[in-house]
Amino acid sequence: MPLPILALAVASFCIGTTEFVIMGLLPEVAADLGVSIPAAGLLVTGYALGVVIGAPIIAVGTAKLPRKPVLIGLAMMFVLGNLLCAIAPTYWTLMIARVITAFGHGAFFGIGSVVAASLVPANKRASAIALMFAGLTLANILGVPGGTALGEAYGWRATFFAVVVIGLLSVVAIAFLVPAGVAPPGKGGVAGEVKVLGKLQVWLAMIISALASGSLFAVFTYIKPILTDVSGLSVESVTWVLLLFGGGMTIGNIIGGKLADWKLMPTAIGALVVMAAIHVAFAELSYSAPAAILLVFMWGVITFVIVPPMQMRVVETASEAPNLAATLNQGAFNAGNAAGAWAGGAAISMGVSYADLPFVGAAIALSAFGVALFSFALDRRDAIQQAA
Repeated sequence: MPLPILALAVASFCIGTTEFVIMGLLPEVAADLGVSIPAAGLLVTGYALGVVIGAPIIAVGTAKLPRKPVLIGLAMMFVLGNLLCAIAPTYWTLMIARVITAFGHGAFFGIGSVVAASLVPANKRASAIALMFAGLTLANILGVPGGTALGEAYGWRATFFAVVVIGLLSVVAIAFLVPAGVAPPGKGGVAGEVKVLGKLQVWLAMIISALASGSLFAVFTYIKPILTDVSGLSVESVTWVLLLFGGGMTIGNIIGGKLADWKLMPTAIGALVVMAAIHVAFAELSYSAPAAILLVFMWGVITFVIVPPMQMRVVETASEAPNLAATLNQGAFNAGNAAGAWAGGAAISMGVSYADLPFVGAAIALSAFGVALFSFALDRRDAIQQAA
């Protein structure tokens, strides 16, 4: 893979660490800023909303600009946003800094995936996207635990200063390694980017992304009580199980890229079936700690097998002007995160036990499977019509 994609992976590592490390530092942040832990938890929500709102704004606003300067600008936005987080004197200052930082998240992954795909032959594009996203998966294995440990030892602000340093490295890497003139914006400008949103297949791909993400977060949001109350694991063990989940994500990301380069939609359809099956198995076997641990690893693998195919699917179906659509797909993943967490919470409120909660994830995964089948059927119909 070209070095420019590795530069993008460094930036995605920075972004992933920024997004998720706050979860491990909530008690420290809450104590320092004089707020409750639930209030500090809203910093996670604020970031997610910043991704959803900022993604289309940034994509439209930069539609006519060269891709390399846009990527450098977005990476700098992360550097400045994390610097503001590190020096934020109050809770609301930190909240604003988190939202500002999040504004560039969706646009970076959207535009970055288009750039990554443009740097390799057509039969390697999904693998290129997967390599860029590898930084995000590695953030869950290295960045988040390391950042949490650093914050516990030297204060939560030290973590954000460390992310600033990594962000600066990514800016330098993009500036020196990404070629000028890469993936030039479409001639249609903003109008062309918006026009592709009229294509049904673009929306179907984003719906699949949202549902796949929702399937995960309907259960994963409550993974700690599931593993402790149902599987009988200690609180200390949960950390190691979650690291295993992150390792599975990294493996699944690589597998998903390779399989999508071979057969894109069949990969997505098959992954969704396996995802539903793992949820059902988790519901049936979570009382056994060894089985639960194994299934969490498998869950991590299949969760990210679906990511490169769906990002590549959006880039393909919006090929005339893919930047806005690819960026909106990142918003779809984050919207799925929020909706899935809400669905899981609603199910628990209605009396669904932690042990049975994976059935909710299975139902959402099967709904994504149905949408994927419909999308694939439309592909087959169009191919037959073109051949006739």
